[in-house]
Amino acid sequence: MLAAAGVASRRACETLITEGRVQVNGKTVRELGTRVNPQTDTLRVDGQPIAIAPSKPVYIMLNKPVGYVCTVSDAHAEHTVLELIAQVEERVFPVGRLDADTAGLLLLTNDGEFTNRLTHPRYHVPKVYRVRAKGFVGREEAIRLSEGIELTDGKTAPADLAFVEYDTATQCTILDITLFEGRNRQVRRMMDAVGHPVRELTRIAYGNLKLKGLNPGTWRKLREEEVASLLELAKPTQTPKKEARRSATPFRPRNEAPSPPQAPQNPAAATRPRRVRKP
Repeated sequence: MLAAAGVASRRACETLITEGRVQVNGKTVRELGTRVNPQTDTLRVDGQPIAIAPSKPVYIMLNKPVGYVCTVSDAHAEHTVLELIAQVEERVFPVGRLDADTAGLLLLTNDGEFTNRLTHPRYHVPKVYRVRAKGFVGREEAIRLSEGIELTDGKTAPADLAFVEYDTATQCTILDITLFEGRNRQVRRMMDAVGHPVRELTRIAYGNLKLKGLNPGTWRKLREEEVASLLELAKPTQTPKKEARRSATPFRPRNEAPSPPQAPQNPAAATRPRRVRKP
């Protein structure tokens, strides 16, 4: 009921209940699954009344700029993403998170089931990040990233990598990394683990949605067919196997190079994109 009313995602609403922040008819409830009659009961969260009748589902795609946090409210944040969609009358919340230093495609909705389908680990909806990383990311580092990196919270799932270019002026490698899971600051921690810290990070795709054409700080509502397509992608699956996915590691196969490639020595070579399938 809380998720349907646009309070937060289903999992976040469960946390609100177990923390004792939800009241039904003036009494605090902590038991998940407590039944509420929308015709006769009153519902409050942190003392604030909640309209039980769910509003019309709204689905928004925002190009989040750097400096905005993905929370409904944060006393310590200078800006939240809700400031960018002030014209939206419905109460919406972010689908997942992008940290304040990350820009790009962010979905917002008042549909709790939609949020659960897109963010639950078992659904493996692909998300693509454009990464500008310090230094030249060599072939061996790329293989480690694509096969999974051991982090403090466990090994990451296999990822897809695509080389975009090497920027000789800033000595940075630009990559597209596709993740099939979502952890806190995952891309940044993966790149730190291979010795190439992130300098800039932008999410450029979510499922089959592309960021192209949406300027920073602007948003639009999703079309019905876009929502349906995302839900079609969000079905329980195993993590996609490497051989079943488009592999785009930006380096030569092992039998074509006796040693890892070195950073390009001239701008022409540095900016020539390559997409090569790993063996």
